[in-house]
Amino acid sequence: MADHSVEITEGCRLPVLRKNQVNEDEWPLAEILSVKDILGKKLYYVHYIDFNKRLDEWVTPDRLDIKKLQFPKKEAKTPMKDGLPGSRPSSPERDVKRKAESVSLATQVTAVTPVPSLPSSAEASQASVYPAMRDSSFSIKSRDEHEPLASLTTNGTTSIQRHLIPPQPGRKRKSCGGTDEDSQDSSDGIPSAPRMTGSLVSDRSHDDIVTRMKNIDCIELGRHRLKPWYFSPYPQELTSLLILYLCEFCLKYLKSLKCLQRHLTKCNLRHPPGNEIYRKGTISFFEIDGRKNKAYSQNLCLLAKCFLDHKTLYYDTDPFLFYVMTEYDSKGFHIVGYFSKEKESTEDYNVACILTLPPYQRRGYGKLLIEFSYELSKVEGKTGTPEKPLSDLGLLSYRSYWSQTILEILMDLKSENGERPQITINEISEITSVKKEDVISTLQYLNLINYYKGQYILTLSEDIVEGHERAMQKRHLRIDPKCLHFTPKDWSKRGKW
Repeated sequence: MADHSVEITEGCRLPVLRKNQVNEDEWPLAEILSVKDILGKKLYYVHYIDFNKRLDEWVTPDRLDIKKLQFPKKEAKTPMKDGLPGSRPSSPERDVKRKAESVSLATQVTAVTPVPSLPSSAEASQASVYPAMRDSSFSIKSRDEHEPLASLTTNGTTSIQRHLIPPQPGRKRKSCGGTDEDSQDSSDGIPSAPRMTGSLVSDRSHDDIVTRMKNIDCIELGRHRLKPWYFSPYPQELTSLLILYLCEFCLKYLKSLKCLQRHLTKCNLRHPPGNEIYRKGTISFFEIDGRKNKAYSQNLCLLAKCFLDHKTLYYDTDPFLFYVMTEYDSKGFHIVGYFSKEKESTEDYNVACILTLPPYQRRGYGKLLIEFSYELSKVEGKTGTPEKPLSDLGLLSYRSYWSQTILEILMDLKSENGERPQITINEISEITSVKKEDVISTLQYLNLINYYKGQYILTLSEDIVEGHERAMQKRHLRIDPKCLHFTPKDWSKRGKW
């Protein structure tokens, strides 16, 4: 459909033919990021507007709808970025969109469903609990009605409404338990799109024409061939290869199958370097010090960057610990996923980066990684939270894990002396090691908190309970604390790690 008499340049926008999830043709608007000529035939690297960058691809001219071509704005100079010249031409609506996003984000941070602050323990203990209203006319009234979510107090007692409320006619809500997938399924009541407010918005400060384009076509890792989603700074001479070969045990990158075979005769590793701190069945976790095992850690970061767009890769791995999850068979311990964490975090981060490799996604391994990170926090006697920003899939995974973990506690509460059970936000946080802010945001997100006659109650509807039970039946992989052999280190006393 392309008209060769019209020159299509970088920054142009036009509809591009692609197949959707049900293998049907669609023509979403896309931006041309790069043009190359191979044997006299042009190829165009396109980014589909409002689609994730992992769907970016090279397309042939016949997939372009030239009739609706939009040319980029003409400017004397390339737009400046952070005081430095930009590296791509401006395209239609980009500048306007950026300004609009910055304004909307600034206003949305304090607009996340404001609720009054939680009452104090004394206030809550005096209040009696009544059945909560569940129709659209119910409103929350208090002197602090417009206080933002972040300022909720966390030492107040909250009563649990144990009488399950049947769903009201015309107000069907999604079940909020988890799913058998760790990140990509929204059947647990979590929307398919991430919440675009506050610090969870993906950071685009490193966005430029080089890092916007995938540079590796294919990676062979053991018995799997992986198609990278994003740019990763592998050496330039490797980016022209059809397949990049990786040793699945030391993660060293090699340019040919022959080089890999020769390497395997000399590589003695059959598991990640470091200490095995957990094993149950075929699942093991290895703790790797980024200073002691620098080469492995850097290779792991390079591999992970192929599937993580929202984090900046640092070659200084010294301040980090890496926890690699593996699956064991007769040939060795095969990497499934990993997470990294700072040795010393001033902001209570218990995860810096987290990734399940694509061949192992949608099998529950993501939640297992998250659960393991919180088990380490329990041993350390701390509460933790993942480093922001989270990716879209990472946010879905954490939302699902927090929902299931908190609901598990609430449903196990027993009433005493015929009274409805009570629990504080602090107690939930101490039991789970989930940071108080994440507990509050999850309760608010699930719409469990209700304010009725001067008291806060948590109302568990039948939909929520049934959805949670279905999700837990599908969640077969769990961490067994008895199989964890981990002694936390005080890194503050160890000089420079």
